[in-house]
Amino acid sequence: MTRRVLLSGGAGFVGSHVAEAYLAAGDEVTVLDDLSTGRRENLPRGVRFVHADIRSAEARDLLAQGRFELLNHHAAQMDVRRSVADPLFDLDVNLRGLLNLLEGARAGGVRRVVFASSGGVVYGDATAPPCREGAAKLPISPYGVAKLASEHYLMAYSRLYGLDVASLRYSNVYGPRQNAEGEAGVVAIFSRKMLAGEPLTIFGDGEQTRDMVYVKDVAAANLAASDRPLPPPEGLDTRAWNIGTGVETSVKRLAELLAAAAGRRPAIRYAPERPGELRRSALAVEKAGHELGWAPRTGLADGLGVTLRSLAED
Repeated sequence: MTRRVLLSGGAGFVGSHVAEAYLAAGDEVTVLDDLSTGRRENLPRGVRFVHADIRSAEARDLLAQGRFELLNHHAAQMDVRRSVADPLFDLDVNLRGLLNLLEGARAGGVRRVVFASSGGVVYGDATAPPCREGAAKLPISPYGVAKLASEHYLMAYSRLYGLDVASLRYSNVYGPRQNAEGEAGVVAIFSRKMLAGEPLTIFGDGEQTRDMVYVKDVAAANLAASDRPLPPPEGLDTRAWNIGTGVETSVKRLAELLAAAAGRRPAIRYAPERPGELRRSALAVEKAGHELGWAPRTGLADGLGVTLRSLAED
């Protein structure tokens, strides 16, 4: 059966792939995006597009009156460094924006909300990776605090109003259409510089690790969280799933893999470590396998090769 889906942030890197997955499943998709970081050219053919801020009355009314069954929320202020420099802005977009959409969803009878959370920033450095969903939550940036608070708000709306909620805690997502701006775009940044014959800059010693998950696999996780019956909302972690690979890859190793995929040997420069960044990050994904029937399918070398080719063609 066709669902009516509202996807916030659907003109962005991850959101546009999620939009494609919903369309392929036969859903009717409306994308809400203010294009502050998203791009119109990312929008797949077949979506309805609404240009608005998630904090606006227009966005709230769209959900209240649009007869949507599902809200998928990807729109966000996603730059960790900006959250450290301007935590009030981060709070305004990420928390007020979420609550504005939830109020619209509540008024409009939306049945389920799928939320793009972040495993890397929610857990912090408190637990040795790979982190499981029940690990301690000690975010070290305002961005991470906002993501964790968002999950709590979702659970409160679930208990108060019966809203069905699912939080997907992403590791570091990479793939075609990734913006080469900001901390989240490390693969795109390295790829762009490598293709241009420029040196790569590594912040810190390069031994910090990330769990790199391919964007098409992330889109598949969104479909699974939208379709599957979910367990009772007995606690924060019962309605949260890590979406990653469970594998740590150092930033230095990532640069080496990209160089091999590109057939180049770029110069490497080192710069001081940046505040608010994690030392190690990887997510255990067994819970998503058991409860959502999801697992990552794309190996890192293969995914990096596709990403490089895509960027070279832009």
